[in-house]
Amino acid sequence: MAKLYFYYASMNAGKSSTLLQTAFNYGERGMKVSLWTAALDDRPGFGAISSRIGLASDAHRYEADTDIEARVLEEHKETELACVLVDEAQFLTKEQVWQLARLADEAGIPVLCYGLRTDFQGELFPGSAALLGIADALVEMKAVCDCGRKATMNLRVDANGKAVSEGAQTEIGGNDRYVAMCRRHFSEALEG
Repeated sequence: MAKLYFYYASMNAGKSSTLLQTAFNYGERGMKVSLWTAALDDRPGFGAISSRIGLASDAHRYEADTDIEARVLEEHKETELACVLVDEAQFLTKEQVWQLARLADEAGIPVLCYGLRTDFQGELFPGSAALLGIADALVEMKAVCDCGRKATMNLRVDANGKAVSEGAQTEIGGNDRYVAMCRRHFSEALEG
């Protein structure tokens, strides 16, 4: 029976590289996968799933109004899909998470979602909240804080490296804007 999986972690835990390795493994066996990522990132060179270690692959891009279920079912009619892989799953809407659940439950296509659990203020993203609520399997991936503890938080920093505690939930950026930290050091950085 197909399942809906949610692989979650802070930044720099290897979510995108693990997703791309999974896609590679299916491809090596002649199986087709459908790759998806959020259309939010409009920086040059983005629009594909890419990892910090240099792996990348083209992907379908979803926005808040994208009917992922319909698009995947259309693709599945043309070529049988072995699974659906979704990067940046925190940006899914609640309805899109339910669409992915139906793909697993009704179409029998496994769906593997990878994303952040919380934002820079420790708040759940809508897509993450929905996935934490209904996914069949929850898998925490691990990143490491500078102190050696498990990093569970994403600290947003300004251009000078100072902690940012206010602003929009979503601000695109990588290592220049976010630092993965344990909860203790995250709290200390915001107090400092």
